[in-house]
Amino acid sequence: MTYSNKKNQRDLPKINDNIRFPQVRVIDTDGEQLGILDTRDANRIADEKELDLVLVSETSDPPVCRIMDYGKYKFEQEKKARAIKKKQHTADLKEVKMRYKIDEHDYQVRVNQAKRFLKSGDKVKATINFRGREAQHVHLGQELLERMAQDLAEMAEIQQKPKKEGRNMIMLLSPKK
Repeated sequence: MTYSNKKNQRDLPKINDNIRFPQVRVIDTDGEQLGILDTRDANRIADEKELDLVLVSETSDPPVCRIMDYGKYKFEQEKKARAIKKKQHTADLKEVKMRYKIDEHDYQVRVNQAKRFLKSGDKVKATINFRGREAQHVHLGQELLERMAQDLAEMAEIQQKPKKEGRNMIMLLSPKK
């Protein structure tokens, strides 16, 4: 048996014959306490109802077990976990590309894109690409990125200041908390 299988086996609650305690406190499907019973008797009651005996708390004295349909219980737990995962939003990195000679209207389109990305909780990477001799005008690219940071100041904070990397100049913005 591999390590991962052992780990997964430990994560699962003990059910039916895997419960190794001589006596357990048993709770019925309705939530009623049946009292403290021998584990064999509790298993027999669960079998009669065609359900499982599931160890709920092994730290209490005596350990607590519940009679339930384990398959249904496991399905419900997985369903809840999927719902929680679905609601979580991971911050993605969205990119807005432009040139330092960008037209005013095109610039506003890029700013609006960045605003939309920031509102949805994503980080924005603003990139200016320089071609050929344009690399001489790095200062104009830097001014454009600083202007963009200023235009987005109420909803974004600069995570990385404008920095030249090869033929590109990059600035990272993240949404304000």
